[in-house]
Amino acid sequence: MAHVTRHIGLSLGADICWPICFEEILKRLKLSVPMQGDTLTFDVSRVTIEPFDLKQPVRYDLVVDRLTHWYHTSREWIKKAVVLDDLYVFNNPWSIQANEKHTTYAAMMRLGLPIPETWMVPPKAYDKSADLEPTLQRYARLFDVGTIGQKLGYPLFMKPYDGGGWVGVTKIDNVEALKAAYEASGTKIMHLQAGVIPYDKFVRCIGLGPQTRVVNYNPSAPLHDRYTLDRNFVDAGERAALEGMTLTINAFFGWDFNSCEALLKNHQWYPIDFANACPDSQVTSLHYHFPWMVKANLSWAIFCAATKRKMRKNLDWEPFFAIAREDMPYAEKLKRYARIAHERFETERFEDFRRKHLAHLDEVAYEFFGTAEARDAVRKKVTALYPPHEIDQFTRLFMDRIADWRRNEGKAA
Repeated sequence: MAHVTRHIGLSLGADICWPICFEEILKRLKLSVPMQGDTLTFDVSRVTIEPFDLKQPVRYDLVVDRLTHWYHTSREWIKKAVVLDDLYVFNNPWSIQANEKHTTYAAMMRLGLPIPETWMVPPKAYDKSADLEPTLQRYARLFDVGTIGQKLGYPLFMKPYDGGGWVGVTKIDNVEALKAAYEASGTKIMHLQAGVIPYDKFVRCIGLGPQTRVVNYNPSAPLHDRYTLDRNFVDAGERAALEGMTLTINAFFGWDFNSCEALLKNHQWYPIDFANACPDSQVTSLHYHFPWMVKANLSWAIFCAATKRKMRKNLDWEPFFAIAREDMPYAEKLKRYARIAHERFETERFEDFRRKHLAHLDEVAYEFFGTAEARDAVRKKVTALYPPHEIDQFTRLFMDRIADWRRNEGKAA
């Protein structure tokens, strides 16, 4: 029996708090996992940015990636490592690069998910290039953005076709506001999407591997209050449909870690924003829900590294499309999509692994999030975002909410 170390890498940007918590809890777990005749231990380190030989071996078994969506050097290192070295990474870098919100809307429409009616409009302005003027003169057609607004109805939402983090999203209540927003959109390519208003509930469902967490969401609140502390706000049927939808989206696009925003209206979930393959992971927004995210991240990373889970390099959409072609109610299709998702995420194997090897994670995380080290990690993130006179106030606020999590969920989660 050999003693083997599995190496986990963290590819980070401005992340501060969650990596500290990830590293500290992994250390405190003191894992020694029997696996196929070997005994596995685990270490974690942060991935550096430097020149690399394409043939240079990668020391990691798994990388948790937070940079691919915007920092290309790290993205290309990860892509080469997957192709040449069989690295497992979440999330799939090719899928992040190729599948923006526009593609995700179209794909989920094909699967029959109730996406609000959505139009793409050409940009209002262009950066000059040699071929642009003849192209537009020959092929661009004049249009009235107000006519599209009339077809969609008001209120509607204008948002970048590839955007994120609510940047550039505008609620539009009438044709005058629509024309003004389009005039101001510049060179951005925009979607116009029908509003699901009024709605009964606005939620975010976070998926990490087969794990999900449903959070009541208030988009109009300050950042630190958007993820609410509400509990028991969806019934079992609503939760099952939302989780099935989120896992379907994530498995379809090869995203192990993603979040889905959805609106409930007349007992129907409408997914409105679900290409979030680098979800918010900061304590300053997640607060009460932050320990769950850290634990879920650890559980999935350890499982994938321990089992040498293979990276799915090809997305293989046909099994989903085959179900979409069948004549059956949407609810039944969604259940069948979710079965594919559970197969791809190896849910049963993951749950068995967690029971056998990570049974003490709840207790270790519970203890850690009550320590001075946890408070110091939170304070470091607060210090990076808040003015000096608010650091004590918001450190206290976030630690109080984490204390609520420890009381309500910590040991039993």
